[in-house]
Amino acid sequence: MIRKKSGTSESLHVIGKNLPKVDAMAKVTGETLFADDLFLPRMLYAKALRSPHAHARIVSIDISRAESHPEVRGILLGKDLPTKYGILPVSQDEEAIAVDRVRYVGEMVAVVAATTEWAAEEASELIDVVYEPLESIMTVEEGLDEGKVQIHEYADHHNIHKMVCLEFGDVDAGFEEADHIREDVFFYEGNTHLALEQHAAVAHYRKDGKLTLWSSTQTPHYVHRALSKVLEMPASRIRVIATPNGGGFGGKTDPFGHEMAVSKLAMLTGRPVKFTLTREEVFYAHRGRHPVLMWARTGFASDGAITSMHFRTFLDGGGYGSYGVASTYYTGALQTVTYKVPHYRFEGVRVFTNKPPCGPKRGHGTPQPRFALEVQLDKAAEDLGICPISIRRDHLVEENTLTANYLRVTTCGLDECIDRVVEASGWREKKGKLPPGRGLGLACSSYLSGAGLPIYWNKMPHSGVQIKIDRGGGVAVFCGSTDVGQGSDSVLAYTVAEVLGVTLGDIQVFTADTDMTPVDLGSYSSRVTLMTGNAAIDAATKLRDLLFEVAAEELDCEPDELDAHDNRIFVCEDSDRGLDFIHVARKAEAKFGTLGSVGSYTPPPSAGRFRGAGVGPSPCYSYAACVMDLSVDPDTGQTTIHDIWLAYDCGTALNPVLVVGQVEGSVYMGLGEALMEEQIFRRGVHKIPSLLDYKSPTFKEMPPVHTLLVERWDPRGPFGAKEAGQGPLLPVPPAYVNALYDATGVRFDRVPVGPDLVLEGLERKRKGREPRVGPKGVPAVQWQPLDKVPLPSQNPEDEGV
Repeated sequence: MIRKKSGTSESLHVIGKNLPKVDAMAKVTGETLFADDLFLPRMLYAKALRSPHAHARIVSIDISRAESHPEVRGILLGKDLPTKYGILPVSQDEEAIAVDRVRYVGEMVAVVAATTEWAAEEASELIDVVYEPLESIMTVEEGLDEGKVQIHEYADHHNIHKMVCLEFGDVDAGFEEADHIREDVFFYEGNTHLALEQHAAVAHYRKDGKLTLWSSTQTPHYVHRALSKVLEMPASRIRVIATPNGGGFGGKTDPFGHEMAVSKLAMLTGRPVKFTLTREEVFYAHRGRHPVLMWARTGFASDGAITSMHFRTFLDGGGYGSYGVASTYYTGALQTVTYKVPHYRFEGVRVFTNKPPCGPKRGHGTPQPRFALEVQLDKAAEDLGICPISIRRDHLVEENTLTANYLRVTTCGLDECIDRVVEASGWREKKGKLPPGRGLGLACSSYLSGAGLPIYWNKMPHSGVQIKIDRGGGVAVFCGSTDVGQGSDSVLAYTVAEVLGVTLGDIQVFTADTDMTPVDLGSYSSRVTLMTGNAAIDAATKLRDLLFEVAAEELDCEPDELDAHDNRIFVCEDSDRGLDFIHVARKAEAKFGTLGSVGSYTPPPSAGRFRGAGVGPSPCYSYAACVMDLSVDPDTGQTTIHDIWLAYDCGTALNPVLVVGQVEGSVYMGLGEALMEEQIFRRGVHKIPSLLDYKSPTFKEMPPVHTLLVERWDPRGPFGAKEAGQGPLLPVPPAYVNALYDATGVRFDRVPVGPDLVLEGLERKRKGREPRVGPKGVPAVQWQPLDKVPLPSQNPEDEGV
């Protein structure tokens, strides 16, 4: 790992150090309890009967044979939980169990609770369901056909779930100024999260009418809200505890039907109920990456500067809304945050199909357009005779500016990211001089550090933290955030330890419990480090001020002359003059009473006021540059990736080793999407719902990853930090296909690209046909009139339009 430090204080004692995670020992020794590890007295087990049809009406359900099973204690049908719910207010379209229609293979039609898992599964197969099969819609083109059956009664139009048509500035005038215009079509296949831990939930209903749900969720606050609605219970009587997640990557951010079902069954039976999905069921629950077809028309000046951009996306959304409206906007939001785009038009459409619903997966709607843009930039650079480095490096967004679509860029370290991967990879020495079949590819990206608005719009904080100091010197930190393996519990501990000057061993972190902790909106959109970190600093600073006031009185100095670390509070200019933390804490409690504080964080208001302006704004943006070195076997089409260099502007690295881990995990996932991962269907049925058949990289395919941290301190982040969890994935797929082109002379305008497509491209080239593999066009759509938005003023006092 190569690390360059800039803009951070050398006086920090915890922040910036390679420290272990606070939960590391518990996890490596097996002490950590995941949802499926929970066992309660008299617990029942739930299993679901799922639809074999992609689209059908439920004519009748006969549960009599299942009811007679001696170990069955309860059976739920859709009519028992008819209230619709969904993660977004505009897409309340899901039922915990299908009521009268199924919309994808694998949708739940009944849930059985029995004394053992085997009995529950056996009994579920005794349920007799009569279906009336309906026409199924399996492609975007079919979803746009108004002659096809309608999947949901609500939508923007027929099976169009969401259509977006926005223009910023004068796009046509921008094209007139261009010296060169490129028009390309791209496709990014859908894929799934592949978390090692399956979804699981345990519910317990007490005699006093209180419900507790333990679930492997990334969003306990939103599950809490959905449970209250579906169960028709006051939220104050429901407690949701997010157990440690064995991986989430966005796949556990929706409220799920199995969470509703176990809760209702616990209420009906008076016994705890557990529901653990099988691996196959996780594939059906899905919420993974949308398959997206894209059309990009971009105008360039002779030096490679973008003069105008028109971008269209076509999303295959699956059977329900999930985060789909937000995903649609995200496929158009961040194109402007990396390079200067003076005029920008975005048109996007998401259609319902009879597949498992797509939702958020690491990067949430942004890897697909980033792939298209970075590949098109390489093509434009070749057309104009410009170096792929220059067309990017010379036209980056400027710091402290508003983009055409009203996104505030605070800091941007992409210039340094590009410089460092170019130098480390030996790009200038190697490019154009490699042997046949070997190539280098470059791509860049940007990502947000948390969404600027909550899912349910309100003016309340996005994250809250409470801190308590006890008389023994222990510090307890309470926050609703969920650790999904990314280390957010550790971030809470690090920030509090830094501010209060205590050691990590004296801090206990309590998180993700709706009864015990303040609200945090959840682990999604790379929001936790920035938002909970800032909230923790807010709470800890209030306590530090009390402690310093007491210590200053005893040390006969001013509070601002003090510092704290290693469980001591001391005078900065004379560190021998100091007091033990526990001594000061007891004095402070004697003076002020019980020592506790609260802190919270709300992002700054976004500049845009147009419809759709809520998607894209963030407190700050992270940046990445990636170079990939690979070779291709022309006989087999097999690709060997030799090295990947990825430089990442994460602001301050609160813990460098954790940031490197996030980068390497993102590279791994990005490689899977580029090389082999795809969630595809045949006749409405998922082709590969197992770890045996769904291909993802192994250690054999994983190349050396050279991570270079660029610490461009950002004033909006905790100690200058920005996100590092999702953004590093984005440049990997385009860097891969750009390197493939360098190695083969064939353009690949789609991913994944496995050996079969490589051979197809090489064969096309050999026969003198267009050396390109990718979609040929996009469907004709009757787009809505554009919502035209004037370009923003760069005056911070006049941002809102």
